[in-house]
Amino acid sequence: MELVFIVTACSETGGFVARWDAPTGGGICTQGDSFAELQDMVTDAVRGYFDGETLPDRLGLHFT
Repeated sequence: MELVFIVTACSETGGFVARWDAPTGGGICTQGDSFAELQDMVTDAVRGYFDGETLPDRLGLHFT
C-alpha cells in the first residue's frame, strides 16, 4: 500500500503543508518549515494514524 500526500507551499509560514485524504473519510494533514522537517512530520503522522495497524509500504509526496 502507498499513501500519496499532496504538498503545497504555505505562503504564511514559507514552509510546506502535506495532506492525505483517507478513502473512507478523514485523513492526515501536517506541516513543516522545511522539506526535511515535512518528511519527518509526515512519517510521524502516518505512524500515529496507523497505530496498531499495518503501516503503508511507501509514502509519496506530490507537489502542487
